[in-house]
Amino acid sequence: MHNRGTGILKSRQIVIMALIATATMVFGYSAPARAASTVTISFSQWWEPELPAGALRSIIDTFEKQNAGIKVKLVSGPYSATKAQTIAGAATGTMSDVVGLDGAWVSDLAKQGALASLDTALTRVKFPTKQLAGKIKVGTTTYMIPVVNYIYPLFTNDDLLKKAGINSAPTNRTQFAAAAKAVSGLGGNVSGWVIPLSQTNPNGIQNDIMSLVWASGGSMLKAGKPNLTGNAEVKSVLTFVKGMWDAGSITKGAFTLAEPDKVTEFTNGRAGMMIDSLSHITQIKTATPDLNFSIHALPKADAYSGKGGIPYASWGIGISKDSKYPVQAAKLLAYLMSTSVNTKLADLGHAFPGNTLSVPTWVSTDPMFKTAFTVYQSGYPANEFTGLPKAEDLMLQFDIPFQKYLSGTLTADQMLAEAQKAWLVNFKK
Repeated sequence: MHNRGTGILKSRQIVIMALIATATMVFGYSAPARAASTVTISFSQWWEPELPAGALRSIIDTFEKQNAGIKVKLVSGPYSATKAQTIAGAATGTMSDVVGLDGAWVSDLAKQGALASLDTALTRVKFPTKQLAGKIKVGTTTYMIPVVNYIYPLFTNDDLLKKAGINSAPTNRTQFAAAAKAVSGLGGNVSGWVIPLSQTNPNGIQNDIMSLVWASGGSMLKAGKPNLTGNAEVKSVLTFVKGMWDAGSITKGAFTLAEPDKVTEFTNGRAGMMIDSLSHITQIKTATPDLNFSIHALPKADAYSGKGGIPYASWGIGISKDSKYPVQAAKLLAYLMSTSVNTKLADLGHAFPGNTLSVPTWVSTDPMFKTAFTVYQSGYPANEFTGLPKAEDLMLQFDIPFQKYLSGTLTADQMLAEAQKAWLVNFKK
């Protein structure tokens, strides 16, 4: 009985399999395919801490819903930590698949072979590159796309200025120096102007010092080469800052302060003025909702009446050359640069979009943002460090003798000669 039953069962199985095979041939039926495997790509950036809580994660969640099989791990930290992590990852081949980039890093990372060509990546996912407001290239290859752009206006603590007898924001250097001196005269731990000159992260040279050169239409370059010695525009900024330093108008300990420290000093009411990124507006308002502050164009040289350069920085994006998932990484990049998502990022971060079709709405939601847009329209974007070889090194090579100059061990001409010599060597590498 047992053997006979088994034989009948096998016969029935053969018949069923034959029927399924016939149905497949006749009707095109096939068994359900296995679910596609999921890959996880990492995305390192400093954006998440500077956006409203949960905002970036929400944007990424929508991407994951629209792209089944791709998960994104956000690797978030302060700017300085992201920079250190990116540089270390480039050296060891462990960089995140998608990386937030500062334009000042791009030349070095590209020369190390750490970044993938975005021309290839965007072609892969058929992104319309004509929509991009900008591309950062080394040679003819695109390695970074600016996702959103931030200008660096002057922030003023209006309560401190009023307390010091200053009723309006300074528009030229004489007014700026007078306002800073008056605020510093309030005593306590309050200073008129906070600048970060840390040699560990020397971007204060770009954002706080050289920005004053650009604000008055000046340049630190000539035909793309270093032009520091004999440059009256640069020297006038140095002597201006030195005068404020000697007057006690600049935050003590500036030599060790980094960019985040500058924001902390201002947010805590210990600085009357700072030059800073629009991206920190949310951070300041969240930390101290009662702080009465406003933003303005940078002070210009007293005799200058033309259009001024407006320092800016980008939240740039790139793809690691070592990524195991270049297609998925390219899809994330294209998603962040799409018109609607780029508009959302610009609105959340109070920035100007990197997609030319994106129309930010944030500029009409608050008087401060309208002012920011007016400042932007009043001049032209200027950041001569973007795309230069070893840009961070150039800032450091300026910072070292600049500190000596402020300390009184070098003259302005000696300081510029020392920086010029170091820059020329760097440009030849």
